Amino acid sequence: MINKGFFTGAAIGVLTVGLAAAGGFTARAETGAVNPAAAAAAGSAPLSFADVVQRVAPAVVSIEVVEKAGPTPAGLQQGAPFGFEFGPQNGQIPFGFQFGPPQQQRPVHGAGSGFFISPDGYVLTNNHVVEGADKITVVTKDDQRLEAHVVGTDAATDLAVLKVAGDNHPFVSFEDKAKPRVGDWVIAVGNPLGLGGTATAGIVSALGRQNVEDTSYVDFMQIDAPINHGNSGGPTFDVYGRVVGVNTAIASAGGGSIGIGFDIPADVAQSVSRQLIEHGKVVRGYIGATVQNVTPDIAASLGKPGVKGALIADVTPGGPSDKAGLRSGDIVESLNGALVATATELTREIALARPGDAIRLGVLRDGRQEDITVRSGLRPSEAALAQNQAPDEAVQPSASSGLVLGMQLEPNPSGGVTIAGVKPDSDAGEKGLSAGDVILRAGSHGVRSAADLAAAAAEARHAGRKSILVLVAHNGRQLYVPLSANGEAS
Repeated sequence: MINKGFFTGAAIGVLTVGLAAAGGFTARAETGAVNPAAAAAAGSAPLSFADVVQRVAPAVVSIEVVEKAGPTPAGLQQGAPFGFEFGPQNGQIPFGFQFGPPQQQRPVHGAGSGFFISPDGYVLTNNHVVEGADKITVVTKDDQRLEAHVVGTDAATDLAVLKVAGDNHPFVSFEDKAKPRVGDWVIAVGNPLGLGGTATAGIVSALGRQNVEDTSYVDFMQIDAPINHGNSGGPTFDVYGRVVGVNTAIASAGGGSIGIGFDIPADVAQSVSRQLIEHGKVVRGYIGATVQNVTPDIAASLGKPGVKGALIADVTPGGPSDKAGLRSGDIVESLNGALVATATELTREIALARPGDAIRLGVLRDGRQEDITVRSGLRPSEAALAQNQAPDEAVQPSASSGLVLGMQLEPNPSGGVTIAGVKPDSDAGEKGLSAGDVILRAGSHGVRSAADLAAAAAEARHAGRKSILVLVAHNGRQLYVPLSANGEAS
């Protein structure tokens, strides 16, 4: 389970998210340079991280947030999960319980981390730390409490920039030259469980981690320096005092650190923070299409082993792709002449386009190469995109019309066939298809009945293919799934 590192008084937030930064260090306090030889002898562990922590700690802040909550029921109320609460929760009854009548608006307190990125009071943190906050307080190392307001947020990368008063704050800055390597020592500084000013050490465990959260814009850096709830938004430094990460997520079965933490790289943090400061938001290109990777199974089911690119799973009606003639089932192999190997690559390259830019896509359609030019739009907010992908009410199946490829199918009045049941040991069951999913297409044919799917599977077998590509509507999204074609209707 991937957990956010946001600590709340009512409960510890357990959500999926992520983010990091690499760069140089600038501090108003204690400007003497760290001696690299003293910081880390070649091939051995540093004798101490004390000099580095002393230099960088003044730029790291704790972030306290208060947000409103709905009415709470009367009687016994569950409080902090560990039986006590830190920092901004002072004054509540200990051991996590309260008695009394319903409270109309019981405020929810939370704590996270952040750091100054300029002397005039700009603070970088995670979006999930401040999202929904009614009041934000930045607490500095010398216990100054500064009221903060949100300059801008970017849910797609889980970044937010805050602003506090003042023009002489110690700060850290990003520098792309400081690229960490697997095995490098790192030090995380932050506010875990409300314990501000906490430093922990470890190494870079891996680079380029994908699928840590639902984002196509971040390849995460994995570290084993212990980070816990409340570390979110805090920086990770190398042994020279340069920022190499912004702590955002942990992998944990029980909510605590097990040595698997994730940061977002510096180039992402630098680019996003600059846009948020300048414009209050991040502007990205948009073509209105859902894409997925062309896996070896998908390529084989298309009779195109070895083909790479981004498979168009769905096209937004009336969107840029729809207007340009892009179709579900197309495979995008290049963008403006540059090869595209994955769906993530395509998404990131499109995001770099400005609204109105012409994007030339090299597309494989029904075995033929085509060029399609799409005029980029402005990417909607993540919330708007999520609303557009809200699942429809599942069609309840009535009676079975037979088993095809291990599935019990039922005609869907809105089109396609609804899966009424799946044999667990079938390929469909192992691929994760379940009751309520709707099969829309199989191979190059639309599907309106179980017989249509059986015929498409037979056609694939006759062509010598072991699998067939089916388009499935699942939880409001359309995705292609390669299914074994070895099976008969029964």
